[in-house]
Amino acid sequence: MLLFTHPTGNANVRHAALGLLRAGLLGEFLTCLDFRPPPLLERLLPGGMVRRLRRRSYPAELSVSIRLQPVREVFRLCASRLGLGALARHEHGPLSVDAVYRALDHAASLRLRSGKFSGVYAYEDGAEASFRMARARGLRTFYDLPIGYWRESRRILREEAEREPEWASTLDGNRDSDEKNARKDAELARADVVFVASSYTLRTLDAAPDFNAPVVMIPYGAPPPVPTAAVVKPASPRLRVLFVGSLGQRKGLSYLFAACRLLGGAVELTVIGQKPSAPCPALERELRAVRWIPTCAHTGVLAEMAGHDVLVFPSLFEGFGLVLLEALAMGLPIITTAHTAGPDLIREGVEGFIVPIRSSAAIAACLETLHRDPARLAGMSAQARVRAREFSWSAYESTLALCAAQALAKV
Repeated sequence: MLLFTHPTGNANVRHAALGLLRAGLLGEFLTCLDFRPPPLLERLLPGGMVRRLRRRSYPAELSVSIRLQPVREVFRLCASRLGLGALARHEHGPLSVDAVYRALDHAASLRLRSGKFSGVYAYEDGAEASFRMARARGLRTFYDLPIGYWRESRRILREEAEREPEWASTLDGNRDSDEKNARKDAELARADVVFVASSYTLRTLDAAPDFNAPVVMIPYGAPPPVPTAAVVKPASPRLRVLFVGSLGQRKGLSYLFAACRLLGGAVELTVIGQKPSAPCPALERELRAVRWIPTCAHTGVLAEMAGHDVLVFPSLFEGFGLVLLEALAMGLPIITTAHTAGPDLIREGVEGFIVPIRSSAAIAACLETLHRDPARLAGMSAQARVRAREFSWSAYESTLALCAAQALAKV
């Protein structure tokens, strides 16, 4: 039985836990929050807080396996409201995301002493202490790397800070300390099996010194495709372009904004995502010129996708980009880079286009092609829905559980 650990949870974490549970491999799921308040308490909390916390609940099926470590994470989420923002400063603040990961990792290492587990499944930045304990006790270690390896990230993001200095403040990865990166390498060194979701993430591991653990690539799943008849888009002479993601330059945002300016009134851009904590005047200037939605529930994001024509996701460094599959399911062709899961998901010119990183001209050329040829856009939209059906969360769950079971059987 495995101890599965992750502090915040997201779609792929939920489905990984469900896959292990349904295969009879999940002994315990250690996390921070599982938001299930009584109705009265939910009514007393601020609406924005409730919407944020609702994202931190898990399927009822997992409830019997969940063990919570909530205190530090609750204070982190409330830090700005309580005037404690300084305590959440990047990496070193006691209420930072990194501190939450480290605290849960320490709690996991203590749980491994119980003797009830045969292994631990943990994620990047939250596995160093638990893997050390697991190795000392002869337990198997399963490492999930949801984004590319840090040495490749550092190379690209440092280059980007020099190329686009106005956007450098949004490149959070450039602020990571040597100590944090050393912990990442210690995690990798103690991993028996590494799980990745894209061939790009797999390639970045070539930069990892002395790394030789087996790597398993399992793509994430898509939501059920929306039937064509269910989508009614109002007529528009302009191409409706959508971006969804965090609003940092790691996502290649400056190149998207520049591409849309090249096409002038031929496109209208909607941006969904939260701004980074550090001020960035260049980002503020660009957001004033487009339709910007700071936060949106998942159902709202899917609805926005269904109302647009194309998703552009020009990331410089990514692990997968779950929005790519969500867009395909909603019938949106995608324009993305080879530094995402894009090459694993689409065929060039069929469900979308792969463009070089940092190329506004290439993005603009693809957008102009779709704007000038509505029939081709409609055909690519239909192909996107078909392609999305090939990626399911059930396949992700079962494949991950099978690989974990096979690794455990080798002990």
